[in-house]
Amino acid sequence: MRFVFKTSYAQDLGLFRDSVQRNWYVALLAGLLVLPNLVPEYLVDISLVFIYGLCGLSVMVLAGYTGLISLGHAAFLGIGAYAHVLGLFRDSVQRNWYVALLAGLLVLPNLVPEYLVDISLVFIYGLCGLSVMVLAGYTGLISLGHAAFLGIGAYAHVYFIHDLGLPWVVSVALAAATAAAAGVLVGLPALRMTGVYLAIATLAFALIIQEVFTRWDHVTGGLKGRPVDKAVIFGVSFAGDVAFYLLCLGFLAGGLWLTANLLRSPTGRAWVAIRDSEIAAQSMGVNLGAYKTLAFAYSAGLMGVAGALFAHKIGFLAPDIFSVLFSIQFLLMVVVGGLGSLHGAVFGAAFVAMLPVLISQARDSVPAWVGAMAAVFGPSASESAFLATGRFVKQPGLEPGLFGLILVLFILFEPLGIFGRWMKIKLYFSMFPLYKRATFRRQKAYMRSERLR
Repeated sequence: MRFVFKTSYAQDLGLFRDSVQRNWYVALLAGLLVLPNLVPEYLVDISLVFIYGLCGLSVMVLAGYTGLISLGHAAFLGIGAYAHVLGLFRDSVQRNWYVALLAGLLVLPNLVPEYLVDISLVFIYGLCGLSVMVLAGYTGLISLGHAAFLGIGAYAHVYFIHDLGLPWVVSVALAAATAAAAGVLVGLPALRMTGVYLAIATLAFALIIQEVFTRWDHVTGGLKGRPVDKAVIFGVSFAGDVAFYLLCLGFLAGGLWLTANLLRSPTGRAWVAIRDSEIAAQSMGVNLGAYKTLAFAYSAGLMGVAGALFAHKIGFLAPDIFSVLFSIQFLLMVVVGGLGSLHGAVFGAAFVAMLPVLISQARDSVPAWVGAMAAVFGPSASESAFLATGRFVKQPGLEPGLFGLILVLFILFEPLGIFGRWMKIKLYFSMFPLYKRATFRRQKAYMRSERLR
């Protein structure tokens, strides 16, 4: 329909009737941009108005401009929301970032070939952290016995390959199944335990399994240990550093993909419901015993796969490797990385894998630094400081003490972990200059998931 008094066809094609109308819309847009500074307490309601505006626009196209009346648009809204939830990535930008990360990891062997052994260990620790994250971060069950599941998977894998002569893939699958069965055996008696009592029960299980490793000479070799050959899959040897690096990367990517899909399924939602409130989950029909046992089984199965790779990584198995300190390191992974996040499992694995390397380097360099700083007080003071610092850093309990100290510091000052800090930094730059310091202020929450967001 033409406007009255228009003199040119170009005016009909314009988005606005005239410059006055355009200026009013520009003023309206400027007002909406400064609105967060004027009424910050109503931003949630105003955002809902914008969403309802899109919904109204959808109905207007159909009813107002086409003349077709629809009472089913709520279904289209639900389908769009559910399809977004089902997507593995939030949007194409996130998918492209992950594709770029994968491409970078594939070319990494050409860039830093001397560090491939350490990076392969990070991938194995990533699988271990993923296992503990499912149990502690998503189900709310604290375990101090995951080193036992790692040892069960490692020894079972070596036994199936060396003693029974099974193929490598079959041996890994059976090792995962054996560890999962052990997880079920632990999960069933621990159904009525929570918190510190469950942690003590899993700690006792780890000590029992370590004693079994020591005395079952026929399978584990006892205190003499067992050597482990390099992996050979379908006749292809993975003895090289690059080949084993790619093998560990493939298993970590597969574990992340499988766990991410499982957490978005009804099973994963039931685990999160149990973590938030067992009473509320049970009132909604969640079988606590079944889902807790399933969480133990899946977590132990992932740890069994990691144990098979770990056996090839270290090349020799001994019972003292799978100690309680190893279980504490796994718990440190998820707390430092960030509870309730798959990214946190990988970040924590990188931190824990590199921490012993940093400690060993510090043992050699810190005494010299302290002695050099004390040299201003004279040669005797420098020598005394060097010797005292050297005795301190060579204490046998230094490493577990540092693990415990880091764990306590993260719980006190950064409860969301490394991934939580990364989210804060990203939110700061995305909201700058409107970021408020109180955005992540800790406050009372009725559900644990509210504190883990």
